[in-house]
Amino acid sequence: MSEVFEGYERQYCELSAGLSKKCTSASLLDGEQKKQKVSEIKVGLDEAESLIRKMDLEARSLPPNVKAVLLAKLREYKSDLNNLKSEVKRIASSSLNQAARDELLESGMADAATVSADQKGRLLMSTERLNKTSDRVRDSRRTMLETEELGVSILQDLNQQRQSLLHAHGTLHGVDDNVGKSKKILTNMSRRMSRNKWIIGSIVAVLILAIILILYFKLKK
Repeated sequence: MSEVFEGYERQYCELSAGLSKKCTSASLLDGEQKKQKVSEIKVGLDEAESLIRKMDLEARSLPPNVKAVLLAKLREYKSDLNNLKSEVKRIASSSLNQAARDELLESGMADAATVSADQKGRLLMSTERLNKTSDRVRDSRRTMLETEELGVSILQDLNQQRQSLLHAHGTLHGVDDNVGKSKKILTNMSRRMSRNKWIIGSIVAVLILAIILILYFKLKK
């Protein structure tokens, strides 16, 4: 697993959690305070989007089996970022109508219980989003660990195959040495047989010559 990708991923998760909290607090603010908080959140969204682009580039430079896992995680992070953008747009849109809401509140047309329930709903929604983000981070960490275990298993298998090949190579080398020695022995035996043939032939020739000479002298007498 890429350490560079893990670094970007850690930064994004921390930034996403912080942005979620800021969205929750921004929804409770009014006027200029809300505008300032929304501006801070937008800067954080730009930074988060930059981190996702960096993770995407890093993931695509890795081997196919690792790249597929990381790209799947990236799709979740992109979805999370889109949800944050939608939340910021909703908060910014509500900020534009803040003056009208203030007038309604002043005129007594707004119900305090309804506003409280709406704020409670937003807090619950933000808390749920944080919990989902934490679950995705845990799932991503588990997937990463499983991928690392698979990589270690593959390396062990490759090492065993390498040892087997080295053993087979050593065996073949020993067989080759034995074949070479046997060839030398056969060559020496062949040479000895050839030499013995010449010796036996010479002896036979000398005996035949001796017999011929003996017969010649006997017939001459």
